[in-house]
Amino acid sequence: MAAAIVHAAPALQPAQLAVVINDDEPNSVELGEYYRTARGIPDANIVHVRIPGKPRKLTAEQFAALKAEIDGKLKPDVQAVLMVWTAPYAVECNGITAAYALGYDAAQCIRTCAPGKASPYFNASTLPGRVQPGMRLAMLLPTESVEEGKALIDRGKASGFRVSEAGAYYLVTSEQARNSRARFFPKPGAIPQRKLTIHTLGADALEGKRDIMIYQTGKARVPKLETLQFMPGALADHLTSTGGDLLGGGQMSSLQWLQAGATASYGTVSEPCNFWQKFPNPAVLLRHYANGSTAIEAYWRSVAWPAQGVFIGEPLAAPYRR
Repeated sequence: MAAAIVHAAPALQPAQLAVVINDDEPNSVELGEYYRTARGIPDANIVHVRIPGKPRKLTAEQFAALKAEIDGKLKPDVQAVLMVWTAPYAVECNGITAAYALGYDAAQCIRTCAPGKASPYFNASTLPGRVQPGMRLAMLLPTESVEEGKALIDRGKASGFRVSEAGAYYLVTSEQARNSRARFFPKPGAIPQRKLTIHTLGADALEGKRDIMIYQTGKARVPKLETLQFMPGALADHLTSTGGDLLGGGQMSSLQWLQAGATASYGTVSEPCNFWQKFPNPAVLLRHYANGSTAIEAYWRSVAWPAQGVFIGEPLAAPYRR
């Protein structure tokens, strides 16, 4: 068996998720309402803020004010927050979702290639508030396109209906520096209870695959995404320096995974160097997702040093939740 299946802790519930809408962005307003309805989020968990101008980056002071405003409107039982916007996605050199969950890490910005601080939620098996009092996970729901945003939400919701035959793909590429997490790639094989087959390949890209539930690789730009089909709830990410610079023009943005059909992804907003700890650990991510965690929980549990990272997608997707 390629991965152990164990009894999973109860996954995050819609009543434990808050949705934060930017009233200065019409797409945020429309998609926030669509998400509230689709997932049955309680009205008390809907938070409205105003962030004019869609800045890609906030200062530490701007972020502190925003976080205080959001937290002041939430009940203690809220365990996670979905920010319905693409930008802002950074706080100085930190990813905004990491800064929200763990606090802004100024020390990381002195030297972004230095080791990061350990996340108390790495490989955890319970809700964040039980790991660290007051901790709430965070994820962004991108809003560049209302049509794409609604399709993303629909994929997340569809992931909970039935388990289909699917593949988890792990690629060791020709870009050697970006293969630092290859040592954690699961061994090829099958998880019969989840109808999931694991493929570990030496290749620069997948082409023509139609059954993707997980796709993890190391490339600055991942080609042939247009030839692929992702299953509802699929997770996909690439180890590269600035995938989390969502609207930047340097390396491939993590947004392209969602545009290709994935349901959640992750990237770093500033130069992290290739520490595997700053990216999703493949073995940990697979174990938690296959054991029934939601996308937001599985991704957060898989990153040991997340300060520079931003988590994006539909947080409640859970194809293996039973």
